[in-house]
Amino acid sequence: MKKYMFFLLVLLMSGTPVCAQDSYRIEVLQVSKINPFDWAYEGFVEELAENGIIEGQNLVINRRIIDADADAGLWKKVGILMKIKGAVSDIVASNPDLVLTISSPATKYSKDKLVSAGIPVVFTAVAVPQAIGCASVSQAGPGFTGASLYLDPINAFKITRLALPNLTKMGIVHSDDDNAVAFVQEATAKAATLGITILSKEVGKSDSPVAAARELIDQGVQAFGVPIDAYYALRDYQPTTELMSVIHPKKIPLVCYCHVGFSGAVLYVGSEFKRIGALSGTQAVKILKEGSAPESLPILMQDDLTILVDLEVSNKMGIDLPMEILQIAKEVTSERK
Repeated sequence: MKKYMFFLLVLLMSGTPVCAQDSYRIEVLQVSKINPFDWAYEGFVEELAENGIIEGQNLVINRRIIDADADAGLWKKVGILMKIKGAVSDIVASNPDLVLTISSPATKYSKDKLVSAGIPVVFTAVAVPQAIGCASVSQAGPGFTGASLYLDPINAFKITRLALPNLTKMGIVHSDDDNAVAFVQEATAKAATLGITILSKEVGKSDSPVAAARELIDQGVQAFGVPIDAYYALRDYQPTTELMSVIHPKKIPLVCYCHVGFSGAVLYVGSEFKRIGALSGTQAVKILKEGSAPESLPILMQDDLTILVDLEVSNKMGIDLPMEILQIAKEVTSERK
């Protein structure tokens, strides 16, 4: 014991650090408690660990989740906003090394105060960077950066056209989710250049999609699309189940422009939440370990879209997917999604 104390004293007097490994504190702010956000968080934490920043060893993470009720009306939305602001004040007071924001609302309503406090911000699970105040799809702004799920509708509908070559009208039922609204607006313009008309109906987050879907079917839509929209993920994907109960008996296929936790679509096109979370992790590593300024790091996106086809569903609906799509897509079964 005396030898150990003598050795420790020598280290301290010589200025040699007893522990050379840095430690980090990260705050996580998330709005909406849905599975895809859990996947993004897992990807983030795993990427940090791959780079030597390991929770329980040299990393402390405090994750704050603000539950956004599917039935949130105006006053509940105001309440959610106040909860975000309160959480941000607590985070600023704790002065972490970095903040990870999960979702568009979490980023949009927190980044300015966090950045002004000198805290680096990295976002994930954001589909439309401009909707949260980014300068462009590839550049964020002073004090923050992240990874995006952004899906260019022109690429999405080129793939859709390969799978469904006779498609001329697609219906989309969506909520007022920022990501969904932005996708529908951009898709409406870009799909038209490929000869596809988008017909859309907005519903409340607590509403059933059935009435809207029937109205769009009466207008002649040949397929339905599901954008990134918290509306579908909340309430354990009940809206997708209700939507498919209306369209599947009529042999109308569903195309999902994201990778989430439900089955029944013929085609899935988009980025994977866990991979986007991992990309946000690479940004955090550069900031924490290399001292990179967030604004010097471009927004990251998944290089190649993940394309999945469900042959079980397509066969049941009598849809023969062409070789062009089968060559570029991976096959999945309903049980595996």
